[in-house]
Amino acid sequence: MANVKNVVPGIGVCAAIALPCWFLGEALPVVGGPVFAILAGMAIALAWKQPARGTMQDGIAFTAKKVLQYAVILLGFGLNLAQIAAVGAESLPIIASTIATALIAGYILYRVLHLDSAIATLIAVGSSICGGSAIAATAPVIKAKDEQVAQAISVIFLFNVVAALIFPTLGQVLGLSNEGFGLFAGTAVNDTSSVTAAAAAWDGMHPGANALDDATIVKLTRTLAIIPITLVLAILMSRKEQTAAAEMATGARGTTADGGSAPAESAAADGALAPTKSAGLLGTFSIKRAFPTFILFFLLASVLTTIAVACGADASVFAPLKTLSKFFICMAMAAIGLNTDLVKLVKSGAKPLLMGLICWLSIAAASLGMQHVLNLW
Repeated sequence: MANVKNVVPGIGVCAAIALPCWFLGEALPVVGGPVFAILAGMAIALAWKQPARGTMQDGIAFTAKKVLQYAVILLGFGLNLAQIAAVGAESLPIIASTIATALIAGYILYRVLHLDSAIATLIAVGSSICGGSAIAATAPVIKAKDEQVAQAISVIFLFNVVAALIFPTLGQVLGLSNEGFGLFAGTAVNDTSSVTAAAAAWDGMHPGANALDDATIVKLTRTLAIIPITLVLAILMSRKEQTAAAEMATGARGTTADGGSAPAESAAADGALAPTKSAGLLGTFSIKRAFPTFILFFLLASVLTTIAVACGADASVFAPLKTLSKFFICMAMAAIGLNTDLVKLVKSGAKPLLMGLICWLSIAAASLGMQHVLNLW
């Protein structure tokens, strides 16, 4: 009960910030509620410094971490795996190409620009999969800080807006078909809200077109990539931590207090209690421990939705859970904004912006290129 009392005030603050941002996002889907929430949180944080928050801080931290994970779980209720398998399979070559392009470009830019690894990972994953939702799923896995999440969300938001505004006109200039634009929007725009905004704009320019449905299915198919990506990242993080722990243990066993070498007998005795680097990696690694539990629940939610719809349930039954997921993301973004130093964020924003731009352009080029190769354009 004491823990509940500690977190309730902070959760309430985040919900109070998220509520108007949610309605703003509904009115302006090209921006989206999560972006309004994180901007509002950062603006409030300028005047409301951490020491002044007092008992609110525990709840804000809980919202930024746990509520964000609950949002990802609920996101699974928006995925009908059967529908994705039937319609989205045709787009798999393009989806795979764009995701691979973004991840490869992200890794190269991380090396070339000497970016922070967490920020680079979040931008690459957010660009390649599904914007804010992918960042929300990845951040807990790689133990990203709130400021790193805020920076990645800001970068993704910028290019989401640009894509939603210019892609319909670009598609028309390039002579894309209705189906082609649905593929383009679904694979080359980051966030779901911006995908629907771009596709809806295209349908408005082309009466009778059905690009919105195509783009939505392609986008949902992309969302499933959250599962393998987070699993791989979890394994890499687990191995990295075990390697660091093993190296520290080896260093501790190999030196005495005065800096000299420890006796071999002592090192051998310690080896019975602490694993070597090799044993640490091979003997103690466990996929069960590495795999994020909330991603498992996300997958189970998707399976439950698929089975229910197959048994005759109306997909609209799950609509409130999908809506709650989006509101939880708004709450989490508000919490992350409250924990973000806006001045520091602006000062360090040039390299992440450059990375976001190159990833975004690479994905768009890969999407159009694959359509051309597959004779879809």
